[in-house]
Amino acid sequence: MQWTLVIPLKPLARAKSRLSDTAADGLRPGLALAFAQDTVAAVLACPAVRDVVVVTDDQLAGRELAALGARIVPDTPAGGLNAALAHGAEVVRAARPETPVAALNADLPALRPLELSRVLDAAATLPRAFLADAAAIGTTLLAAGEGRELSPAFGTDSRARHRASGAVELTLGAVDSVRQDVDTGDDLRAALALGVGPRTAAAAARLLIPGQ
Repeated sequence: MQWTLVIPLKPLARAKSRLSDTAADGLRPGLALAFAQDTVAAVLACPAVRDVVVVTDDQLAGRELAALGARIVPDTPAGGLNAALAHGAEVVRAARPETPVAALNADLPALRPLELSRVLDAAATLPRAFLADAAAIGTTLLAAGEGRELSPAFGTDSRARHRASGAVELTLGAVDSVRQDVDTGDDLRAALALGVGPRTAAAAARLLIPGQ
C-alpha cells in the first residue's frame, strides 16, 4: 500500500515558541524549517509513501519543501492544525478518493524512513490508526485507510482524543524516530541523541545545548 502523507506547518515566525529557553527568537524560524525539511526528506525516502502534501502559508517553507519534492497546499481554512489537516486530506481525496492518507507532524527531525514504513504497514491493516508521541500524551501520526475519513483531533491530549474517536493505537517497538517530535529543549536533546537529519544538525550546532 502506498500512502499520501499530509504534513501541516504553521508560519515559521510563529513556530516552536516552546523552544524559547533553548533557541533565541531569531533562530527558531530556521530551526522549525530545518525540522520540516528533514522530516519531509525522510518521508519521501520511505518505501511506503507515494507522495507528500504540506499544508502551509509560509512562502519560504513552501519553496524549500517543494524543492525537496513535496506538493504545497495553501492553508485555505486558516482554522488551526486540525482544519489544515482535514483540508489537506480533502485535496488529496478530491483527485484520488480511495488513497490512504496519514497526517504526520512536521517536527520529526530524527525520522528514519524504514521506521516510518513499519508504522504505515501496521496502519494499513486498520481503518484508522495513530501513533502516540514519545511523551505518551500527544500524537505524531494519524492514518486513515482507503475511503476512510481522517478526522484529526490533534492538540492537547490528542492521544486520548484519537483513541476516543475510534482510531486504534499502534503499539510498535523500535519506532522511536517516528515518536520523537520536538516542542521543548529536552525533546531536541532526545532527537539529537537519536540522530537528526543534516539540516537540523546544522541548525542545532548554532545553539548552546548542554549534553549535545
